[in-house]
Amino acid sequence: MTARLHTAQPYVLGLFRIVVGLLFAVHGAASLFGVLGGAAGTHGGTIPAGAWPGWYAAVIQLVAGALVLLGLGTRGAALIASGSMAYAYFDVHQQAALWPIQNGGELSVLFCWSFFLLVFTGSGAFGLDRLVARRTAADARAGSEQAPMAA
Repeated sequence: MTARLHTAQPYVLGLFRIVVGLLFAVHGAASLFGVLGGAAGTHGGTIPAGAWPGWYAAVIQLVAGALVLLGLGTRGAALIASGSMAYAYFDVHQQAALWPIQNGGELSVLFCWSFFLLVFTGSGAFGLDRLVARRTAADARAGSEQAPMAA
């Protein structure tokens, strides 16, 4: 059973990355463009451009979520996304109460730790990171084959 689970691990990790990235990107799109109910507390509206920290958080959510969804620059995008959610939790939610269940910060905590996991695991299967790595490796092999040898 363990061997089968290990074989499926990259694919399940890839699906996890896609779902988390999509949810994060949609959250940012809702705040920036007013789609899918808009920004929280605006009755379908958007966050004013440049408003600190909400608008900047929404941009990070949209861009980092899209990159994680595609599996492109996954580790870097996930690190930035994780940090933004840690900031959201400690700056916004924890002032209300200690525990996430009390202060409404469960989503921030879950996103923070999900992205932190992706920093260490990478994109898994189905990510564009793998295509870029293969192309870079193939270009490096082709370049080394054509390079003249020094005597």
